[in-house]
Amino acid sequence: MESSQQLTEYELKRLDNIRRNDQLMASLKIHSKVAELSAASKRQRVGIKSYKVSPEKKPKTEAPIVIRRSLRTRGMPPDHSDSKGLSDIVEATDKVVKSPTSSKPSPRALGPLSVRDAYRGTGSDKLLIERIMEVSKKEDKKFGDKNGGDLMEGVRESGSCLELESLSLDPENIARVVPGRILNVRFFPCSDRRIIVVGNKFGNVGFWDVDSGVQEEDGVYLYHPHPGPVSGISIHKHSLPKIFTSCYDGFIRLMDAEKEVFDLVYSTDDTIYSLSQRSDDAKCLYFSEGPGGLNIWDDRVGKCSAQWNLHESRINTIDFNSENFNIMATSSSDGTACIWDLRSIGADKPKSLKEVRHKRAVHSAYFSPSGCSLATTSMDDTVGILSGANFDDNSMIKHYNQTGRWISSFRAIWGWDDSYVFIGNMKRGVDVISPAQRRTIFTLQSPHMSAIPCRFDAHPYNVGVLAGATSGGQVYMWTSS
Repeated sequence: MESSQQLTEYELKRLDNIRRNDQLMASLKIHSKVAELSAASKRQRVGIKSYKVSPEKKPKTEAPIVIRRSLRTRGMPPDHSDSKGLSDIVEATDKVVKSPTSSKPSPRALGPLSVRDAYRGTGSDKLLIERIMEVSKKEDKKFGDKNGGDLMEGVRESGSCLELESLSLDPENIARVVPGRILNVRFFPCSDRRIIVVGNKFGNVGFWDVDSGVQEEDGVYLYHPHPGPVSGISIHKHSLPKIFTSCYDGFIRLMDAEKEVFDLVYSTDDTIYSLSQRSDDAKCLYFSEGPGGLNIWDDRVGKCSAQWNLHESRINTIDFNSENFNIMATSSSDGTACIWDLRSIGADKPKSLKEVRHKRAVHSAYFSPSGCSLATTSMDDTVGILSGANFDDNSMIKHYNQTGRWISSFRAIWGWDDSYVFIGNMKRGVDVISPAQRRTIFTLQSPHMSAIPCRFDAHPYNVGVLAGATSGGQVYMWTSS
């Protein structure tokens, strides 16, 4: 009573308010709900696979050895003095030998970069190299048996039977593969294994071996072969150990898993915006350089065999028709997407077979699996579908494509046949567009998605396996249950 009498009226009122607030929070069970949410978020963070960066070791510097020597032993008169007052102290006659540094070579080096020097992960990448070589031998044997064409026909037939409701995203199929924004994502074109390759804005190339069955190993491997954003990834189905990557700083490198090296294929002072290969030719690279230029690099002669100026601005994507490999599609920031015949492109004034115009930049143009249609994605908030004889039928489907400066632009891709087109949306989902109905007919959503998927790739042989990459370095993989 004495202590309460010593309190002022204001302090007594304050204590009464605190007591009533505590009673209210207890009745609403707020404290218990906060604890549950905190525990749930911790469980989610623990379960997601993620890259692990090996810490850079700082080189040790050896302190110079200082020897005290008298003037007599140095052959100097007693009254000799040094202007700095250090006449009786000199460094050792031998030069200080710098300890070898453990810093890795720069990705800007104009020469080969060993896989070990480019590797930034913890542990060893030996298992990844072995798996790439293993799947390469298996796929070579399949194509040697001439089963490749039959396999693709089976994929298209199975794709037409896919039920969109069966596509699901499980927590074990989520991984943070690289730090920062992913610009490109590709499945390894192999039928027996799911390996995903991504490139980010920091010049990293990440691998996720989804089917890795080794305990205490999540199958994520991180490399740093480029000094700038990775603008393209190309893996040819007839040459799986050779992974080509390009970057905005003007480099194209070849990761040769057999030789265990990132070799420098091409370098330029201009920006390289995109990279592709024809399905029937593993020796030639098609890449866009500078404002509207397209080059063909022939690995057999070690130089460019052709160069054209196809657009007024940068070429964002290059794609080839699966039924006629001489037919190529390009998308450009000049607001157009064009279809070309490589056999008849003029050197001076190239003329396209077909041109579709959008009101703003076109970020992608991809042929459908049958080669009969083309899907374009533009910043004018449309997805264009070209189809019919000579691609004369053109329809524009409304879709909000404004992602801002921090998120990669949306690019609509085809699934496993001509029935569906997949594209991300700003609500952390994936819209499925029906070209036949000319509208969005379904949206893939999941409580496990913490970011917006922007770039996609459909597994070339496994129907219902779809990869989506985000600007936070995560990769989501949907599977058909």
